[in-house]
Amino acid sequence: MSETSAANAAQIDYWNAQAGQTWAQFQEQLDRQIEPLGREAMRVLAPRPGEAILDIGCGCGQTTVELAARVGPAGEVLGADISEPMLAVARARPAPAGSAASDFRLVDAQTGDLGAGAFDAAFSRFGVMFFSDPPSAFANIRKALKPGGRLTFVCWRPYLENPWMRAPMEAAAALLPPTTPPDPTAPGPFAFADPERVRGILTQAGFKDIAIAPYDAKIGGGDIDQTLALAFRVGPLGAALRENPDRAADVTDAVRAALESYVTPEGVLMPSAVWVVQASAG
Repeated sequence: MSETSAANAAQIDYWNAQAGQTWAQFQEQLDRQIEPLGREAMRVLAPRPGEAILDIGCGCGQTTVELAARVGPAGEVLGADISEPMLAVARARPAPAGSAASDFRLVDAQTGDLGAGAFDAAFSRFGVMFFSDPPSAFANIRKALKPGGRLTFVCWRPYLENPWMRAPMEAAAALLPPTTPPDPTAPGPFAFADPERVRGILTQAGFKDIAIAPYDAKIGGGDIDQTLALAFRVGPLGAALRENPDRAADVTDAVRAALESYVTPEGVLMPSAVWVVQASAG
């Protein structure tokens, strides 16, 4: 079922073109990289058997499948996303035995009909920072929750606190044309880096009992070549190289050298910093 709107047209275009195709291509490595951060948010959410849960920005479906396993056969999970390439990967995932039925829907959570009072909880692993109108989007999500329903999501803390994205870009910066700093509140990975902005958005949307906690973890696990390839396709360096593809060869040695300082026996592991956000629908 498809239900998208013009409200997030730029993001819909972005996640159905190169970005969505990249995430689908690198699904296994990206899942491994951010899984510990989603697991912490899922621990905080504490899904219960039999619950109905909405997975916002479910992407390639790893979190949806895990939520379905946690709520069991008496529960249900809806994975909602605007990226058809990523949903294609999600729909092909096998469901573990004893899981709830998982449904995946192409729908814009900002404007789409998610069902009034249909869910006990809403969850997101890095899927809520891309709305063009965050208060409206979260009001729509709250509408989909039952009275007292729970919201839990994980989002990035500031860029400077995330070496896994910052270090490759800093290593390459001198070899790339200068860029204009992005609007910190524009839809994007770091749109929710300011916890007070997040608190204000959720309050405006009608949520109560808002709690925002920091969480830090080393993430990655790929070898140096895998990590280099991923850095060239996602994050700030990936964005810069999409604008300047002819510079990839120029920056390779510098970025590789930066990544080598993070090599461990378990692969390349780099510090990450996130917020785990909780709220109640009241």
